Amino acid sequence: MVEGEGANSQISSAREAMEALVEISKLLNTGLDPESLAICVKLCEAGVNPEALASVVQELRREAAALQQTQDST
Repeated sequence: MVEGEGANSQISSAREAMEALVEISKLLNTGLDPESLAICVKLCEAGVNPEALASVVQELRREAAALQQTQDST
């Protein structure tokens, strides 16, 4: 095996996995862009509880919508 070939294979596998996650995210209408999805995946890999993370994302969306409504009405 050529040096660095293993690293390239891991990068390729990680890229393919992320592409699959992005497609699943789109199918499930999560509303997460690829960057946000990658951040969520990294947080889960670091040990964050996925259900707690989902709750936080939902709450942030509610807060952002409320803030947007407030700004639109002024």
